[in-house]
Amino acid sequence: MASRKSLQANGDKYSVLLPTYNERENLPLIVWLLVKYFGESGYNYEIIVIDDGSPDGTLEVAEQLQKIYGDDKILLRPRAKKLGLGTAYIHGMKHATGNFIIIMDADLSHHPKFIPQFIKKQKEGDYDLVSGTRYLGSGGVYGWDLRRKLISRGANFLTQVLLRPGASDLTGSFRLYKKKVLESLVERCVSKGYVFQMEMIVRARQLNYTVGEVPISFVDRVYGESKLGGNEIVSFVKGLLTLFATT
Repeated sequence: MASRKSLQANGDKYSVLLPTYNERENLPLIVWLLVKYFGESGYNYEIIVIDDGSPDGTLEVAEQLQKIYGDDKILLRPRAKKLGLGTAYIHGMKHATGNFIIIMDADLSHHPKFIPQFIKKQKEGDYDLVSGTRYLGSGGVYGWDLRRKLISRGANFLTQVLLRPGASDLTGSFRLYKKKVLESLVERCVSKGYVFQMEMIVRARQLNYTVGEVPISFVDRVYGESKLGGNEIVSFVKGLLTLFATT
């Protein structure tokens, strides 16, 4: 492992975008884990919390975390109401000072321990983006019932058949992007919600961006309600068909 000074000196900085909605129980732990793994690996980082008007006091918790870890490490960029994942990333990117962007869920389903592996993988092949995959190697899903597993596998299978994207996990939302690459992809994406992540990979392939994959363990959210319901499944299928027709 390179020394901490040499890692800081290479000029790379990683901006973690954490969109939140009702995550007051999860936020302190996910931030602590991020600080721990970035601290141990020595990479330069910042965490941008984009709270969409959570009624449970998530923003107040984030303010306390900022006092603990410092406003150079924890940036608060709240919005007045829930405006969707894609726009949360756009909003977060405007404030990001890193040349790499990491997107992940704030509900503890994505473990920060995988981030050093993402960074290592990116450097190995100078990949434009690195995606966490639940469907290769040691990757897996924990805490889902059979219905959720079938929906996820089915969605992934359908997408592979229709779009042939060249990546094994299209609906995951734990990824590392070169900032410029993410900016160009977000500009082109039209999907909202569950389909957004899939479209990002499909557009990346269209633009000949290189995609690396790292096996991850996905753990169903510890606190709070899952946000995947019947409406999301319907919108996913509609979005998939739209992508199939237009790409």
